[in-house]
Amino acid sequence: MLYEELKDRNFTIITIAFDTAGAAAAGPFITAGKPAHPSLIDTKHVVAELYNMVNVPTAVWIDESGMIVRPNEVAFALDTFRVITGIDSARYLDALRDWARNGANSRFVMKPDEVKRKLKLPTRENAQAAAYFRLAEYLCETGHAPDAVPYFKEARRLRPESWTITRQAFAMGDPERDYGTTFVDEVAKLKGKLYYDLLDLDGSGSNPEQEQVAREGADRLRKLVEQAGSD
Repeated sequence: MLYEELKDRNFTIITIAFDTAGAAAAGPFITAGKPAHPSLIDTKHVVAELYNMVNVPTAVWIDESGMIVRPNEVAFALDTFRVITGIDSARYLDALRDWARNGANSRFVMKPDEVKRKLKLPTRENAQAAAYFRLAEYLCETGHAPDAVPYFKEARRLRPESWTITRQAFAMGDPERDYGTTFVDEVAKLKGKLYYDLLDLDGSGSNPEQEQVAREGADRLRKLVEQAGSD
């Protein structure tokens, strides 16, 4: 494990599951993973809101002084989903190793002005979406899941790029009944656009494998949807 490998270099990992259903839903996955590092469950999606996260897995690098040195970016520890994401986990893990060894001198640490440019600060619509989302979560928690649907819908309308909102809304009900769609259908609507923001470790502005897989995935989904429609 990366944590065991690097923990003596003043390095730690904190993993956080975003799940309104709490330990009942996320707990078994954490137990199965047997993490040695702190592993938390955020039932209120507070971290997602504070760090403006719209998908998982998302990582943020924070140094010893509490400063963000790499803002939100997709981060996989395994290649389980590489065939559908085009993201090579080894490159990301090697970048983390470089940071643990070299600290502020790591070539993967961004300068403050680079961090500022990459940071996506929440807009007024983002804040409104978060408020509707929290109300919907509260209604689900208090046994009023059907009443939550209009608020989940408004949160999705205000923040359509947030797969975290969509995923949680769909998990708390019946997507086809409540929203007239499915998660697969929503992904298909990307039509070759990236499901995850571009992972650009070297600052080149491109990630050929990730971009190619997105195009190929869109084509596969299109064919599946066309086939389903003709059956």
